[in-house]
Amino acid sequence: MNGFDHLIHAPNRLRICALLDAAGEAEFAVLQEQLALSASVLSKHTGALIDAGYVEQRKAVRDTRQRVWLRLTPQGRTAYRGHLAALREIVGP
Repeated sequence: MNGFDHLIHAPNRLRICALLDAAGEAEFAVLQEQLALSASVLSKHTGALIDAGYVEQRKAVRDTRQRVWLRLTPQGRTAYRGHLAALREIVGP
């Protein structure tokens, strides 16, 4: 199916993409809290999205701690929105 993306379709990765699409950029800890995922599970799924070029990360020190912010790349946003369109096509109007 055109637009259907098996990488994004995994439930946790779909939720990550949805949150990042809405937020623009989110700190790792905020994603972890909002999605109720352990750090290791979130890291595994964001790693897969980063490897695919769908998500990029920005690291910076804030309050003397290393922080990581994540956002969809233009390629990731296109893939996510194409996947949503494919899902809508499956379920109909």
